[in-house]
Amino acid sequence: MKKILIINGPNLNVIGDREKDVYGEGSYDALKKSLQTLAKELSVSVEVFQSNSEGEIVTRIQEAKGEFDGIVINAGALTHYSYATYDALKYTELPVVEVHISNIFQREEFRKTSVLSSACVGIISGLGRKGYEYAVRFLAESGK
Repeated sequence: MKKILIINGPNLNVIGDREKDVYGEGSYDALKKSLQTLAKELSVSVEVFQSNSEGEIVTRIQEAKGEFDGIVINAGALTHYSYATYDALKYTELPVVEVHISNIFQREEFRKTSVLSSACVGIISGLGRKGYEYAVRFLAESGK
């Protein structure tokens, strides 16, 4: 059974309360439950991890090497400046899909740059929470 690690960065734990026009109404717990339901449907295992701490995220990514078959990451603001997160993703040698709930290219100028993208096999941006589903499906069905 494939194992997929889903990582969420700073402030994603408060989606549903934060900028509902950008991130939607549903809670973070509802997102986790929907991903667990999808995993059962696809016969894969998912672990959903969230932290507001860059160091904890880097450590969890490093620990994924040899434990998981792929990573879905929504690094939040870390997307735009965290070379440590980039280095950790490269270290794992796993296929990674970068996900953003909002379209980062239609937002503030600083959000239009991702330092993580070149460590990823793909990017899903602006498709709401469905982006997570598409990323998990891709990793579950990919030969990588």
